[in-house]
Amino acid sequence: MINVIKIWFHRYFSDPQAVLLAILLVASITILMTMNQILAPVLVSIVLAYLLEGVIKSLQDLHFPRPLAVFLVFSIFITFLVFIIIVLLPLISYQLTELIRELPNMAAQVQRYIKDIPDHFPLISNDHVDGVIHLIRKKVDEIGKTLLSYSLASIPAVIALIVYSILVPLLVFFFLKDKEQILAWLISFLPQERTVAENIWKEMDLQMGNYIRGKVYEIFLVSTFTYFPFAYFGLHYSSLLAVLVGLSVIIPYIGAVVVTIPVMIVAYFQWGIESTFFWVIGIYFIIQILDGNVLVPLLFSEAVNLHPVAIVVAVLVFGGIWGFWGVFFAIPLATLVKALISTWPRSPDEQLELS
Repeated sequence: MINVIKIWFHRYFSDPQAVLLAILLVASITILMTMNQILAPVLVSIVLAYLLEGVIKSLQDLHFPRPLAVFLVFSIFITFLVFIIIVLLPLISYQLTELIRELPNMAAQVQRYIKDIPDHFPLISNDHVDGVIHLIRKKVDEIGKTLLSYSLASIPAVIALIVYSILVPLLVFFFLKDKEQILAWLISFLPQERTVAENIWKEMDLQMGNYIRGKVYEIFLVSTFTYFPFAYFGLHYSSLLAVLVGLSVIIPYIGAVVVTIPVMIVAYFQWGIESTFFWVIGIYFIIQILDGNVLVPLLFSEAVNLHPVAIVVAVLVFGGIWGFWGVFFAIPLATLVKALISTWPRSPDEQLELS
């Protein structure tokens, strides 16, 4: 057993660069696992800086000086952030409150439908119907208690929002303005011989930037193109549902299935089985099809292809470890794992065998 471990260790850790990679990975995972709450504003700022960096590079390609490009892009970012805080968040909060108030009426209507089932289907007994109604009432009560607990915890959330609103833009500005200095300072702690680590970093830097920018563009476009038909047909809570549809693209495959349920429920309780219901649901499915078959290939054409099973496993694993951010970064993290496996330094004997 000891010889097996020695052979395995010699195969994968005989190269000093492999040891460096292992130390960097362990240190990064330890920091994220133990300080993820404390470093949350920094992580959010890094994500936003990645997003804005692509626009800045585009302006630099048009011969804009970097300080001017940073100023213009950051000004647009602040304007958009103010719009979200002052206009969009209150609107979504209001519609969410209205939806919560409407839940008991929806539950009562479902109960009336269920009570009529034995008249149309004699094989279903009243006992079964009463059991289903009891289950619905229990679930509605649980949802109400959960929402009440969230409302009681809203004051700390408001304080956190205020802190984020001040701290995150400040960090984003310095990440953009002093990008080269910050990277040079971080690199100064690494050994001189770090070719493998630099190659992996360059690949991940490209993939992470492309993924974050593409994902944010996808969220914005899907939300926008969903809102207009919802608003045109007068669907209740159209802003809230459009935002949910946009955010659903963060979780591949699963998100689209989950967000379909509230869209269909709201549309059904508003119109019933009528033509407007089918128009709204039909347009919604068309948007989902266009997103998966047109928008995603267009935005993520440079992304590394991963098998759907690998994507789902990555979402489950990294989401379970880091929550929302694990889900958001599931694909680039899976790409990182793939890059590490393919480029990890091995012993000279194994490299000769592979060649």
